Amino acid sequence: MGQKLKQYILSLQTVLESGEEIQDIGSLKAELFTEISFWQHERLIHLLVTILFAILTMSVFMVLLFCQELSVLILLAALMSLMIPYIRHYYILENGVQTLYTFYEELTKRQGNIPVSCVPALTGVKIRSVKQ
Repeated sequence: MGQKLKQYILSLQTVLESGEEIQDIGSLKAELFTEISFWQHERLIHLLVTILFAILTMSVFMVLLFCQELSVLILLAALMSLMIPYIRHYYILENGVQTLYTFYEELTKRQGNIPVSCVPALTGVKIRSVKQ
């Protein structure tokens, strides 16, 4: 999954950094929006699995404190060895989705219109441009 996300990010980055004008920016934004929703779902599932493994690992650690047996220690070692890849994979998903957000914002900026739904509806707040 992580490799697929990296390839998609590289393809979008190539399109955006080419300097050429994008012919159908609306359909590209729609496709990117769909991809973002898929990756958000994937990220949520992996977050839940990572949390479950963390709770399970801490539970086994608590059992090890009260019951010093080799089998519990082996189970703890196995769970700890699985936690590292889960955390790494979630980290890749999180950063990839954040990168897709910036690409979507860039496409919105290039399209020249920002949807009204993206502007916060706060009364009495003056919105000023941010210098880049």
